[in-house]
Amino acid sequence: MTGTALIVGASSGIGEAIARRLAATGWRVGLAARRTELVEALAAEIGNGSIAARVDLGDADAARTEIAALAARLGGVDLWVLNAGIGEANPDFAWAPERDTVRINALGFAAMADVALHHCLARGRGRIVGVSSVARFLKRPAAVAYAASKAFVSVYLDGMREAARRRGGRVTVTEACPGFVKTEMMKAPAPFWVASPEKAARQIVDAALAGRKLVYVSRRWRLVAALLRLTPR
Repeated sequence: MTGTALIVGASSGIGEAIARRLAATGWRVGLAARRTELVEALAAEIGNGSIAARVDLGDADAARTEIAALAARLGGVDLWVLNAGIGEANPDFAWAPERDTVRINALGFAAMADVALHHCLARGRGRIVGVSSVARFLKRPAAVAYAASKAFVSVYLDGMREAARRRGGRVTVTEACPGFVKTEMMKAPAPFWVASPEKAARQIVDAALAGRKLVYVSRRWRLVAALLRLTPR
């Protein structure tokens, strides 16, 4: 299967790896990120009609406009990859990091998901994959805003999936739930079961194209998630 994909958060890590994987298999890719120079260089490298645009989720309303414009430039989108986000340790609960994490990971996610869902519903088809995290099950005081924002992403994707089901058509919504992936965002002091961005990209793309509801990256993190659900709160 090939088509047109739009990846928000394509400048590095999982998003970049997904872009490379899709382009290598014949997909035309729209690359969106705040760091314009990186996605422009990536678009030139992977070719196949790929295009790049600046999208900053720090301004949700502007991001919606920018994402919709990129979708229009692509002439329609078959696969949406909603991957952008931030995360940093904040054990002292300083306000600025908490505010920025919630603004980008929750409000920013809702902004790009809104564009993707309405686009797919209007076409009567499409695949949407949103990147959450196993962190949504954790109660770590060093990263409360990050964990909470990823829980928001998970619940939001559930709601999108039900909305799409009720509308009919052929729109699928997949939640990708990574554990540790070797990217610049990984800040754990002693990580285990670390996946490469390429492995994460392969599993996420395969799940999205198969229309699966949920994929853990790597799959063994399903066991951790099951144990965390049983942990008393």
